[in-house]
Amino acid sequence: MATGASTEIDRRSKQRTCLEVHTAFIRGVGANRIYAGQMAVLGRSSVGPIIQQMWNQEKDHLKKFSELMVAYRVRPTVLLPFWNVAGFVLGAGSALLGKKGAMACTVAVEESISEHYNNQIRTLVEEDPEIYKELLQVIKQFRDDEREHHDIGIEHDAEATPAYSVLKTAIQLGCKAAIFLSERI
Repeated sequence: MATGASTEIDRRSKQRTCLEVHTAFIRGVGANRIYAGQMAVLGRSSVGPIIQQMWNQEKDHLKKFSELMVAYRVRPTVLLPFWNVAGFVLGAGSALLGKKGAMACTVAVEESISEHYNNQIRTLVEEDPEIYKELLQVIKQFRDDEREHHDIGIEHDAEATPAYSVLKTAIQLGCKAAIFLSERI
């Protein structure tokens, strides 16, 4: 009986890990495409190097989660082509509003991602912090990077964007919808 219970725990932990890796991968794709869009518009501006620095970290995040996708044999969502386009359009569109608009987008997205990482951390710790030890370390580090990006956006006048609260709310609703759909499709 112990073997059956052990097998069930292994199966559940693998399912949980696959779900968490899947959603983290999708967030990484979205963030990469957003920064690509921002760089297409603002890459040669004074804020270009700052966006590039954040984008480089996101590329590292995506690389790690891509490796985990392979390791756990997780398939990406069928919505991936859509998220590629939507992320780029959001990044470029926010950058067309100017430096502050790009930073407002960064704040909104990174706040949403940090919140989702925190939810993942809580779930994994509640289930079994030892089983998920490696994944928790990765998620905590990346969450801290996202918080740093959020703070960089604030420092670069994101909140001075016209209609900042409306823009931020709309972007965050889009992020939540993307995560919700990607977890299910």
